[in-house]
Amino acid sequence: MLLYVLKLNQNAKMPEAYGKYYAYPVITQTVGIDGLAEHMASHNTPFSKGAIKGMITDMVSCVKELTLQGFAVKIDDLAIFSIGIRNKEGAASEKEFTIAKNIDGFRLRARGTGEFSAKTINLEATLKKASALLGDGTTPDTNPDTNPDTGKDTGKDTPGGDNTDQGGSGTTGEGGGDGLE
Repeated sequence: MLLYVLKLNQNAKMPEAYGKYYAYPVITQTVGIDGLAEHMASHNTPFSKGAIKGMITDMVSCVKELTLQGFAVKIDDLAIFSIGIRNKEGAASEKEFTIAKNIDGFRLRARGTGEFSAKTINLEATLKKASALLGDGTTPDTNPDTNPDTGKDTGKDTPGGDNTDQGGSGTTGEGGGDGLE
């Protein structure tokens, strides 16, 4: 089940969306390679957590290497990974095109495939408003009104606080990051 919160769009540059509420997913936890390996090892596999971690680590390294060489890497029933180019502006002619003037950076593209495509996600995913489970739509560890030492409400009222554990349609720019488009 996917949790969501509603956020008010306050971007005046988007007049058709300004002042309207939109759903955003709440990411409750991030699982790294260690956690993924541990999870996979718990599924009655003959491989240890360490062996699985080694394979995943090598796979990640190879996916990076291949995508940076211009290949698209398809992991069946998960995604096709590739590198995209973010353009600053178009050039009037091929002669006028320069990387410095016309290229803004790169992005990592991941397109769902097979059993994990947009079509199947739309059929299988379920939603529940986060406040139905968490009370106010924020995850407990990012609530700015909670004293981290006691876990008790400080009494402050901070309307419009942003939950940093929420996902979205992130893209990565030049220099890294791990967002996917």
